[in-house]
Amino acid sequence: MKLKSINIDERMQHYNVQGMSMALINQGEIRLAEFGVLENGTNRKVNEDSLFNACSISKFVTTMLVLKLVEQGILDLDEDVNNRLKSWKVPECPFTQIKRVTLRTLLSHQSGFMDPKGSFEVLDPTDSIPTMVDLLEGNTVYCPEPIKVKYEPESDFQYSDVGFCVIEQLLEDVLEKPFKMIMQEQIFEPLNMKSSTLDCLIPEDRKNYYSSGHNKEGKLVDRNFPIYPYSAAAGLWTTPKDLSILVNELIESLKGNGKLGISESKIKDMISPQGSFKWTGLGIFLDKSGQEIEISSLGWGIGFQCMMVAYPLLETAVIIMINTDVGVHQTSSIIGEIFKSVESQLLSIN
Repeated sequence: MKLKSINIDERMQHYNVQGMSMALINQGEIRLAEFGVLENGTNRKVNEDSLFNACSISKFVTTMLVLKLVEQGILDLDEDVNNRLKSWKVPECPFTQIKRVTLRTLLSHQSGFMDPKGSFEVLDPTDSIPTMVDLLEGNTVYCPEPIKVKYEPESDFQYSDVGFCVIEQLLEDVLEKPFKMIMQEQIFEPLNMKSSTLDCLIPEDRKNYYSSGHNKEGKLVDRNFPIYPYSAAAGLWTTPKDLSILVNELIESLKGNGKLGISESKIKDMISPQGSFKWTGLGIFLDKSGQEIEISSLGWGIGFQCMMVAYPLLETAVIIMINTDVGVHQTSSIIGEIFKSVESQLLSIN
């Protein structure tokens, strides 16, 4: 597939985007393209192994992990999470007497949790990495108040990072391992996603692979490499190539051919409307219907933006990552312009 009616270099200059990496998926084939530099003022060019901050696309990856563990019988999407949580419990309240918090409600942002104002900022390098228990109990600046259910589960949609922090703690309690180790063993290694990491500390010998973040003027952000110490919600550093591998796994799982052992029924559940909200699946968002059903996951943080859009029944997808926060929503920036230039091609593939 070729980009139509768009001059990438000119649009990058227009938006002050310093570097971009993208992938197009068509019937299992992955095509990659890279543009620009990893850091303004250097000649370190973006390549297919360059890592970008995926921000909230981490939630899509976390969901695939959860589904694999559900398939193995280790977790249950519809069980009260307090049955398995050990280190921290969802506080009881009138709302939880009506409906319990479950993995399904957490993954679909209908759990009753709401992110406190000013929470979930990037890690201050002078701070230690917060534990999920400290975070959920309101003992850190990253979540400055104890987490409580604020509305009846399933009655409303509230996009929530804290819900994925509960998932992270649940998995650590159940498997008795750090979340990043669980992800490495269950997802990254089986799929050979060699460029994906949840490390909160960037190894000195790997820094040349990491893209620095930039603001809308194209200038470096403070600390160059913003870190979100909430792995399940926003902690992933990865490449479009690696994300393409995971998207292809989703597509193949729908045909019963996935490597992770996730069943067709679990993936169909993931890409189906949850609760009363037709636009949210499990860990992803939904649009269109029938053969053209569209799933998406977006990431937007300090110095970075990215977007994954897939049409799983057409076996096509596009993934775009940039190392610049252009200050407007992805659909209104160069990411949206590129997506529009390939959307008709993606939908026309049989």
